[in-house]
Amino acid sequence: MADKKEKGPERILILCVDRDNDVGRKAGMRTPIIGREEVMKSALKLVLADPEEADANAMFEALRIYDTLGKDSTLNNPCEVAVISGSELGGIAADRKLVSELSDVLKIFQADSLILVTDGFSDKEIMPLIQSRVPVTSLRRVVVKHSETVEETAAVFSRYLRMLVEDPRYSKIALGLPGMLLLSLGILTLLGVFLQFDIYLWTWIVLLIIVGSSLLGKGYGLDKKIAGFFYRIYHYSVSGLVASFSLVTGLLLICIGFYQAGSYISTNYDLRFQLPVEIGKFLELLPQLTGWMIKKSIDMVVVGICIILAGRSIAHLLERDSRFWRTSALVAIFAWSWMILNELSIIILDPSLPPDGLIVSVIVGIIVIVASGLAAHLLGKKYQKIFRERHELKEAETTNAEQKDIDK
Repeated sequence: MADKKEKGPERILILCVDRDNDVGRKAGMRTPIIGREEVMKSALKLVLADPEEADANAMFEALRIYDTLGKDSTLNNPCEVAVISGSELGGIAADRKLVSELSDVLKIFQADSLILVTDGFSDKEIMPLIQSRVPVTSLRRVVVKHSETVEETAAVFSRYLRMLVEDPRYSKIALGLPGMLLLSLGILTLLGVFLQFDIYLWTWIVLLIIVGSSLLGKGYGLDKKIAGFFYRIYHYSVSGLVASFSLVTGLLLICIGFYQAGSYISTNYDLRFQLPVEIGKFLELLPQLTGWMIKKSIDMVVVGICIILAGRSIAHLLERDSRFWRTSALVAIFAWSWMILNELSIIILDPSLPPDGLIVSVIVGIIVIVASGLAAHLLGKKYQKIFRERHELKEAETTNAEQKDIDK
């Protein structure tokens, strides 16, 4: 049709991604690097700084693709080559830096499609970040070839051994975990000499705790969540500070509640940690232990949970997040749960008592849940113009973060 605009030739960007910022750490180059001459200079500096660096080979491969597309007479597409980098810390910091630098490149060269060149190490993490902004039409993984001779195998082994020692991504596990174990064993041995306790038993206990905590943290990504928590505190906002302070305060109160309950039980029932455990005696005391644990800890635990939820609710209110209503409803629900758990502990400690109080508290609790849910739904509908949905907040946070990185 006459009013339909003609589409110009496709603009192709050959992008080399260095997620761990080797070009910055080893070659001292600032990214993003745009243009053939600048990329060539950076690749030469990097390969001179570390001839075994895989990212240097990836940069040369990006230059080769750029030259190949330029020499192909059948293609008439504007092309550009660029290098972006993340952070040696990895995780959220690396991804945010990659996104910011890609935005900078696209402001200079508005690409319609992209050819991604990497060393093949973290394609799964990089690809979603890139594809959400520019369609990736080709992926080139550069893997350095090695001979199968014994000498080169030993050289490759020594290279990866040095990587385990020097690269922060691997040294945290390869050196940090054994170092923590050896330090703990040394402290236990020193204490055992002076305090005369069973060193071997406590050595196994500490070993299992440290290894188990490390595996649990890696398995569920707790290390990244903790790092993200401190990252939000460092790049603080008022809402973030409120939520963080309430979380720490609430967790402290919960821990104090369980400590008080455990101390009461240990004092009144003369419980001591010893092996082997008397299963029969433990099962006989289990109802009483459970009842007193709930009875003595419920005050601090419920208050702690309510403080955490109240802090999150205030943070959502400051951010105009629509989750404010649901979180406020949860505060009321958990506050009423004190009554239910208190009646439950009374029944557990003395089964002969009538369960009338527990039944009434459960029925009233159901009414509180329904009323809180309806109130949150209706108020959310009424004030939906003031509050924003979660996906809108994520888009706003991403835009603000990219703008801050660009300003820096």
